[in-house]
Amino acid sequence: MRVPLFLTSALIGVSYTCNAQTPADDVAAQIRSQGYRCDQPVTANRDRRRSKPDSAVWILNCRNATFRVRLDPNLAAQVTKLKEKL
Repeated sequence: MRVPLFLTSALIGVSYTCNAQTPADDVAAQIRSQGYRCDQPVTANRDRRRSKPDSAVWILNCRNATFRVRLDPNLAAQVTKLKEKL
């Protein structure tokens, strides 16, 4: 099947919205599965100083609180609530 040249030319440069999950969504899903409340995750930034190989530490900012989350393979996340927001 041949696609007409004008159709191919029209589709070049067309952008689309990607609904990929962000690190904030991933880390928030993990702590929610452990019973923590994270309303609308905003950002998740890797704490490189505290992270180690196979043990990532993230600072997760949600609308209601800020958490430090250590993610180790095959273990539950270690969650520390840093700040409660009103």
